[in-house]
Amino acid sequence: MTVITHIEDLRIMAKRRVPRMFYEYADAGSWTESTYRANEADFQSMLFRQRVAVNLENRSLRTHMIGQEVAMPVAIAPTGLTGMQYADGEILVARAAKKLGVPYTLSTMSICSIEDVAKETGGHPFWFQLYVMKDRAFIESLIERAKAAGCSALMLTLDLQILGQRHKDLKNGMTAPPKFTIPNLLNLMTKPRWCLGMLGTQRHGFGNIVGHVKGVTNLGSLSEWTSKQFDPALSWKDVEWIKKCWGGKLILKGIQDPQDAQMAVDSGADALIVSNHGGRQLDGAESSIRALPKVVDAVGSKIEVHMDGGIRSGQDVLKAMALGARGTYIGRAMLYGLGAMGQEGVEHALRIIRNELDLSMAFCGHTDINKVDKSILLPGTY
Repeated sequence: MTVITHIEDLRIMAKRRVPRMFYEYADAGSWTESTYRANEADFQSMLFRQRVAVNLENRSLRTHMIGQEVAMPVAIAPTGLTGMQYADGEILVARAAKKLGVPYTLSTMSICSIEDVAKETGGHPFWFQLYVMKDRAFIESLIERAKAAGCSALMLTLDLQILGQRHKDLKNGMTAPPKFTIPNLLNLMTKPRWCLGMLGTQRHGFGNIVGHVKGVTNLGSLSEWTSKQFDPALSWKDVEWIKKCWGGKLILKGIQDPQDAQMAVDSGADALIVSNHGGRQLDGAESSIRALPKVVDAVGSKIEVHMDGGIRSGQDVLKAMALGARGTYIGRAMLYGLGAMGQEGVEHALRIIRNELDLSMAFCGHTDINKVDKSILLPGTY
């Protein structure tokens, strides 16, 4: 039996168990994937200062993200097609997040719908991530559905006005559900566990869209609709309109530049996320952890700054907190756990990150995550 000690163990298991097109949908970036790789690699050059003979009793990772108490400064990032990594994936991830005391963010492009997740997680509040689409009536309906489901925050993604090219998706002919081509069928034959799981659920398409958009009834009409819907004309006026429609806590995702960060402050949002979409949009962009300090210096006293991109360990979370983040998000680390073992795998991933964060904070001489700052890092390495 495999002893799981870090996120890489889960990644290896997921690669073995998830069909190639869906594993590579999650574990890939755009074009040369340089930004995708930099998101992880740039954490590694940052070094800690080890401290000793400090009382390490009564350690606490508890903090707040947008006013919500969390067990540690980690939330589940919105990821499209989560339910294609494992049957009913979004529901399972939401349950794991609830159990471990961290927020879960449901993607617009999820397989399970907003209503599915709300019903199957016992009314526990979750966050909803919104893409801006040309069909404004549909956007309004999504917002109303999120309100009705009890979502406690809306996360607006700003960096997907147009789609970056991801070579692996094109080569794999990635669709949800998968098309039954010969290469796909041959690959699916090697994934019996995944196939059995999918046979046991009716959730195989984009649950937030199919049945909620006029004329979208099948895979063909859905593909045609989505290809035309992402809005290249998205502006800060749209952000203002969405904030007014929503009326609750608003998080803006996809900020990398201090000037855009100031615009986020001016919009009245409650938090922003320093993010390059996991390296899936602009290849050659700066890694999130390198962009973080500049954004914090510019607006960190005016708005809550979070970050995502490349977090694969509790040590990565600690480094982000040291550089001024008030919260972090995991996407791929969660998907690896889900693909490997379902809900149990997501819980494993969260516990691994929590344990690494706790121990590393202690080795740096701290007992309260809210008091961590740049002093825990060696100068010249960040």
